[in-house]
Amino acid sequence: MKTTLVIMAAGLGSRYGGNKQTEGIGPNHEMLMEYSIFDAVRAGFSKFVFVIKPDMQPLIEALCGELVADCKDENGDPVEVCYAIQDFTSIPGFYSIPADRVKPFGTVHAVLCAEKYVNEPFAIVNADDYYGVDGFASMNECLKTLKEGEAAMVGYYLKNTVSENGTVTRGVCSHEGGFLTKVTETFKIRPFADGTIRDTATNEEGVVLDPDSLVSMNFWGCLPSIFGPMKAYFDAFLRNLKPEDIKAECLLPIMVDDMMREGSLRVRVLSTKATWFGITYPQDKPYVQVELKKLHDNGVYPPTLH
Repeated sequence: MKTTLVIMAAGLGSRYGGNKQTEGIGPNHEMLMEYSIFDAVRAGFSKFVFVIKPDMQPLIEALCGELVADCKDENGDPVEVCYAIQDFTSIPGFYSIPADRVKPFGTVHAVLCAEKYVNEPFAIVNADDYYGVDGFASMNECLKTLKEGEAAMVGYYLKNTVSENGTVTRGVCSHEGGFLTKVTETFKIRPFADGTIRDTATNEEGVVLDPDSLVSMNFWGCLPSIFGPMKAYFDAFLRNLKPEDIKAECLLPIMVDDMMREGSLRVRVLSTKATWFGITYPQDKPYVQVELKKLHDNGVYPPTLH
């Protein structure tokens, strides 16, 4: 069975101050999405859909697309590469976009932009996160057994996903019997000097969170049948927006939580030893560079991915 990986690479990177999706972070200037591609190919994924901003396609083709096009799937066939543009032209006609709206409409819209390229079970990842070898292997196997009305998520420990350099947003998860029961999108998480990790959205003192909680890092697995409910959900999001909500985004973890609560979706939580790291702030970069070099030095990856 063929499987597809949708790579969301159209974010603005406002906290980072630039296009971190295309910045060379590895020891030979590899982008973080190159690691996802490398791991996904060896896990058995055979199609890659890059969701990008309109002006990014030549750059992504040169830096990454050609690399993917040279890969073979597990049957020896060429891996397929597609480019989906995330911009305002795909917003439904009933919604009038505010003149000062700059920010994209979020991860639900990003995945919808990939719909015409996806006809098989698919996984979704961010371009600017490192998800680990085991995560892609677990997800690819799971995609082949998903039933209608089901999705999947690779979860990561909260304590391994915070930044010492500022707050981060995470979907904090509850689960039971191998299935997700709740996702709470938590917007201002940061570690404190006493070793605790807290949600500081409501006050500076914050609410202490369990460091061993699983969190969503937008590593989801779905069947193509999700697109219909996803489109309806996004339309409802737009209809409820107020004119002053020029930065509001429609986010995958919130959509998943809403669908679970209404009983229209069950989400498997995958058991994995995968590690995660990513870059939210410029100060995060040196740590990620060191960790990537260790992976190359330890033989997890060849000397270069290029």
